Amino acid sequence: MIGIMRFLIRVIVNAFAIWIVSLIPALQVVVTPYPPGGIVPLIVTLLAIGLVFGLVNTIIGTVLKIVALPLYILTLGLISLVINGFLLWLAAWITGFWGWGLSVGGFGWTIVAALLIAIINAIFGALLRPQRRRDRTR
Repeated sequence: MIGIMRFLIRVIVNAFAIWIVSLIPALQVVVTPYPPGGIVPLIVTLLAIGLVFGLVNTIIGTVLKIVALPLYILTLGLISLVINGFLLWLAAWITGFWGWGLSVGGFGWTIVAALLIAIINAIFGALLRPQRRRDRTR
């Protein structure tokens, strides 16, 4: 139950972070809501993008991080910026098949956008993470 709750919170935080990043025009991250547009389709689109981004991070991101472990050591963790940018680009590529969703500009700006999304996720993830119940058997 807690695992499902954590994933749902992660999807919502991802959606919020992607929306915030899409408000910065220089980053070239564009969210295209499904037709006919408006606030509700935008929210549903952001949640769908957050779900795709969460799944891409969970499945492909985990594999990439394990495979790239020597590069993490060699670059003192800076390769994570490139990997996160690639995962954001991959989520945009997947949602591009729908005709609505996420589109990103150049890869350099995608890396910056992924960094901002990671910072927002870290802040809100820490604030909204469900707390584990501790047994009080004393």
